Amino acid sequence: MSTALKDLIRNPTIAELELVARFAALKADARRERLFEAFAQTGLPGRRIEGWRWTDFKAAVTSLDALKAAPVRDPLAQAGVATLRFTPAGYTAPATLPAGLKLLAKDDVQAMGGAEEAPLGALAAALSGGKTPGTLLVDVSAGAPVHLHMVFEGPGAINSARIVFLLRPGAELHVSESHLGGAALSTALVEFTLNKGARLHRTVYQIGGAGEAQAVTAIIEQDAGAESVLTTLAFGAKVARLETRLVHRETGSKATINAAYLAGAGLQADITTHVRHGAPSCVTRQLTKGAVLDGGRGVFQGKFHVPRTSGQQTDASMQHNALLLEEGAEVFAKPELEILADDVQCAHGNTSGALDAAQLFYLRQRGIPLTQARAMLTEAFIAQALEGAGDLEDALRAEAQAWLNHAA
Repeated sequence: MSTALKDLIRNPTIAELELVARFAALKADARRERLFEAFAQTGLPGRRIEGWRWTDFKAAVTSLDALKAAPVRDPLAQAGVATLRFTPAGYTAPATLPAGLKLLAKDDVQAMGGAEEAPLGALAAALSGGKTPGTLLVDVSAGAPVHLHMVFEGPGAINSARIVFLLRPGAELHVSESHLGGAALSTALVEFTLNKGARLHRTVYQIGGAGEAQAVTAIIEQDAGAESVLTTLAFGAKVARLETRLVHRETGSKATINAAYLAGAGLQADITTHVRHGAPSCVTRQLTKGAVLDGGRGVFQGKFHVPRTSGQQTDASMQHNALLLEEGAEVFAKPELEILADDVQCAHGNTSGALDAAQLFYLRQRGIPLTQARAMLTEAFIAQALEGAGDLEDALRAEAQAWLNHAA
């Protein structure tokens, strides 16, 4: 790595110096250097950057020592589903894959569009390599369920993965992802390209400990008639950011982006999205629900960008609703609409507050204990955000219910 590139990170922290050393140990590659440069322009992003002021990785990641805590179980694991397991030692795949799926491990580094806008995604792309392939390509030509199991436990402390899915015309993919942490800093970049008429169903589960920093970046590009349904359940970590950047590239593309976050004491969950309506007559529906306890923090940042010419006849709506379950809970929200076109239907809404006292009273009058009543109302509040998970909805709701029962 050139001296000039090192100097891009101003006043680097100990953790950032370790990231530089990790990068320098990898095989030299011009595209890898460009990716790391995109990250180095900000370093570990923090509160001095507008989009990261509530999710301060620079302050949270003080060192990259390996953690001792074992990762939790995987609630999305399903028998008979092709599972790709990612660890610090690399990845493993089933000996036989379903028809319609092909894996291609690329040792060389692949370019990443918009790397400067997603610094932790760029970091994941730059550091993927060494023991693992630079990029794992998954070619999807027919319907087939896939599960990504990501546990970065053990020595190494810094762990990254990059997976690229290509959905051929008319293909349908059901992919579930379990981001279970285990490292002081873990970064994952998952990319999807949906060709004409392709269908994507993506379900994400994230959980981490009070000593972990997790970043999961998804980049989705959709062609004509393509449709994606995204569902996320996040429990946070010391800092955790689940970022989705979606582009409607051609007419008739549709996206449903739903998420729920539940943050306990000492934990933070950040749901950030950016949707560009780069073609006429595209549709986006977004719903995010959250509940936060004393000492926890929830963050929602959503933006719809509608260009003047290509964004005509856009139909988009964004809604964020949060519950502050206890005194001391924090929720920060920043919904944005950047609309330059004049023939559109766009709306957004944002609410935050406590549980309805009248509803609590109603349940208690019927003999339901206060703790159970609180859990019931909170589960009902977030349930709508999990409905798109299909066969995995019950698993997500069971995890949410377990959290609520413990929190109550």
